[in-house]
Amino acid sequence: MTIAVTGATGHLGRLVVDALIARGTAPGEIVAAVRDTAKAAGLIAQGVQVREADYDRPETLAAAFAGVDRLLLISGNAVGQRIPQHTAVIEAAKAAGVGFLAYTSILRADTSPIGLAPEHSATEELIRASGIPFALLRNGWYVENYAGSFGPAISSGTLYGAAGDGRIAAATRADFAEAAAVVLISGETGVYELAGDERFTLAGLAAEVARQSGNPVAYQDLPGADYQAALAGAGVPEGFAALLADTDVKIRDGHLDDATGTLARLIGRPTTPLADAVAAALKN
Repeated sequence: MTIAVTGATGHLGRLVVDALIARGTAPGEIVAAVRDTAKAAGLIAQGVQVREADYDRPETLAAAFAGVDRLLLISGNAVGQRIPQHTAVIEAAKAAGVGFLAYTSILRADTSPIGLAPEHSATEELIRASGIPFALLRNGWYVENYAGSFGPAISSGTLYGAAGDGRIAAATRADFAEAAAVVLISGETGVYELAGDERFTLAGLAAEVARQSGNPVAYQDLPGADYQAALAGAGVPEGFAALLADTDVKIRDGHLDDATGTLARLIGRPTTPLADAVAAALKN
């Protein structure tokens, strides 16, 4: 059986490859489908097959998916362009005779009001219409999404946001990657709502950063528009600042909270504790 992982040199994709190998998949049975093969030297050294697969160049996809039995489509990072990109992957997978397609979506994609959700929901519908047996991996928030803010928060003493007391059931990329590996190996179809066991507020996150860094860090809640303006003022591109602020406002309303425990059951262990995730981020 051959398993392909798109975006395999990215943060999540590389972890999925590692998790597949850790769970017994032979490296030679894994295809790392990547945009730039020059960045895949480490995968080649592991014995993984490396093939070019550029979402924006559909002509590369047919060869990338040849002989592939199961495919993980990791959602592209070009917000606003993902539907045509994902369409190209799904069409190529169908043409190649891929027998199982897993996709990294977002928590409760079909009902979520978060601005990032519509492209995921549209991709899910494309997958359903393709006729390929599928698994929708509806990943919640990554703890690592906050790592870039830790340094400035420690320096200034303030972690900013617009999430109020909303709880975030975030997990690490490694947790989500392991879940993807489990599903790819099993071939179990279905919709998986995946989130971390530990549900924290941004005030709780700030307190954990303060505890581990030894520096005072407090959470300051802002109105969504003010937070967006602050992000833009810090150099975040306007469109992305708007998405981040929108996500925080939706966190306030509980849209990235989840208590089902599906992720932990799927990977067979508790998800990574927040303290461990923060420690890793501060170390790196």
